[in-house]
Amino acid sequence: MTVFWMTVYILMWPVMAAVVLAILSVGVYRDYRESKDNDEMMV
Repeated sequence: MTVFWMTVYILMWPVMAAVVLAILSVGVYRDYRESKDNDEMMV
């Protein structure tokens, strides 16, 4: 592997982790907002 492709491979994992974290955070935020709209507790 060239240095460029090795760098892309190594830097890909933090980006993927950030995307997963963003998806989970948006889901939790939507659930929180929905529970507040319905006057329910989150847990």
